[in-house]
Amino acid sequence: VSQQVLEQVLSELQPLCTSEQQFLQEFFCLGCDSVELEVRVSTVPSPGPFPSLAHPWEEATTQLLSEIFSCLEPELRAFLDVCSKVQPLGCLQVLVTLSDSVLGTWGPSSAAPSSFLHTLLGNVLLLAKSNFNKCIGTLCKEMEEAKPASRTRGGILPCVSRFQELVALSEEVLQTSQRRGELDRAQLRLASSVFSSISSLSSANLKVNTDMVMMENFHHIHNFLCQRNIPCLEGKKREGKQRCREHMEKYITTYVGQPLESLKNFFEGVKARLAQGVKEEELSFQLAYSKQELRKVIEKYPGKEVKRALETLYRTIHKHLSPEENLLPAVWQAMEQGFIRQYREFEELIQRCYAGAGIALDFTMEDLLSYFNSITMAN
Repeated sequence: VSQQVLEQVLSELQPLCTSEQQFLQEFFCLGCDSVELEVRVSTVPSPGPFPSLAHPWEEATTQLLSEIFSCLEPELRAFLDVCSKVQPLGCLQVLVTLSDSVLGTWGPSSAAPSSFLHTLLGNVLLLAKSNFNKCIGTLCKEMEEAKPASRTRGGILPCVSRFQELVALSEEVLQTSQRRGELDRAQLRLASSVFSSISSLSSANLKVNTDMVMMENFHHIHNFLCQRNIPCLEGKKREGKQRCREHMEKYITTYVGQPLESLKNFFEGVKARLAQGVKEEELSFQLAYSKQELRKVIEKYPGKEVKRALETLYRTIHKHLSPEENLLPAVWQAMEQGFIRQYREFEELIQRCYAGAGIALDFTMEDLLSYFNSITMAN
């Protein structure tokens, strides 16, 4: 509605100012070579993108129009201020409408390059650009300073939903305009701010795993930008995908050791001793890492217990993830790959440090794959 009203105002200003300008030129014979007029030099500023007045009679016409329409610019500024506050990103709508009008792509309100109205709208356009930049700055600050509630249990963060809303709204506003320069810069600023806000979760005291929350939100942004296909945000789309992958890997690393926690801790100790210079063939003679101790740990994890632990892990992941993002299959597959790598590492350390002792895990690789497959099929 505000756009239509603004367009109507601009369309009615054009014939009004043009007819008054023509009357002044004809009545005072402005522009006639046979008539010399003493004119005062106009102090009306000419904005950078527009040419300055080339002839004295143009200066005289502009000064007369400025005096006749002395209230027009302040009234127009006040009206634009109201339009900017009617709806979210109303300042963008004002900027687009004014830009199209001043630069001659919007209907009947476009004015001749040297006209009084063109100069006036140029001045107001500079104000509209300033207001838009201030608005984007405020939105960016709100996103960066937004703090998730400590009771947050995952899902899409409010700042991400806000970013999505603003981008969708701005694209709707610009669907009839070809001038994206200001908007492209604004969208990049908004994207950087929302990325910064998500990254700040690493220091937040949440009740859920922060890597999981960050993974889901970067995934959500990546999917949204894939759907929108906005050229200026291609880099952010790729970054979102990469950041999602990084936090998924961190999430997997955190939870992959839980089903075999005692085994994991035992072999972490083995690796630490090897790193300290203990020889592989001598490690089993250390009391804490003897063959007997390893057998005791292995006995804790018969095949049935491992499968039960994996089922518990699946339920934990399912509880963590929000159904909207549908990341459970991808995370579970990544968890399977991480578990396989862990299993192979355990087997390798047994072969290196306990060779010939007849020690082996109670379940095989085939067993492990069947556990994951049955859990996947059951869910």
